[in-house]
Amino acid sequence: MCGGPEEAVKVAMPVFDALKPEGGSGFVHAGDHGAGHFAKMVHNGIEYGLMQAYAEGWELLEASDVVTNVPEVFDSWREGTVIRSWLLDLMVRALDDDPHLDAIEGYAEDSGEGRWTVNAAVDLAVPVPTIAASLFARFVSRQDDSPAMKMVAAMRNQFGGHAVAPSKD
Repeated sequence: MCGGPEEAVKVAMPVFDALKPEGGSGFVHAGDHGAGHFAKMVHNGIEYGLMQAYAEGWELLEASDVVTNVPEVFDSWREGTVIRSWLLDLMVRALDDDPHLDAIEGYAEDSGEGRWTVNAAVDLAVPVPTIAASLFARFVSRQDDSPAMKMVAAMRNQFGGHAVAPSKD
């Protein structure tokens, strides 16, 4: 994905040809200056949402007592389904290495692209609820104990006498 004047793209095209994947797609002159970066930013925002959807599906299957082989379920979706993708292939590879992901913490950093996508959407008044939710899910992953959920629990206890879980400390 590149942006800039057509003449500049023509000059740099040998470099782009050397870097692009095989086949008829994999390169686009997206528009004027900045268009390539903007297109890549949106690509990465979409990636945030797709990863979050796969992760939520995995968590739901893991929590179920009905499905007994979650890695095989995801592997079966790699061919002939509408959700097949390279991200799904990578997910299956991760599950092959660690079927319940016991060896890693539930922490996911954001590298900025999701934030940029959400900020651009706000600037352009374009709703991107899935991308925004996936960005905020990464923020949640950084918390050992959610301060906001503590307050929700405290308010529910105050207005309805709902039980609260005691602190582990």
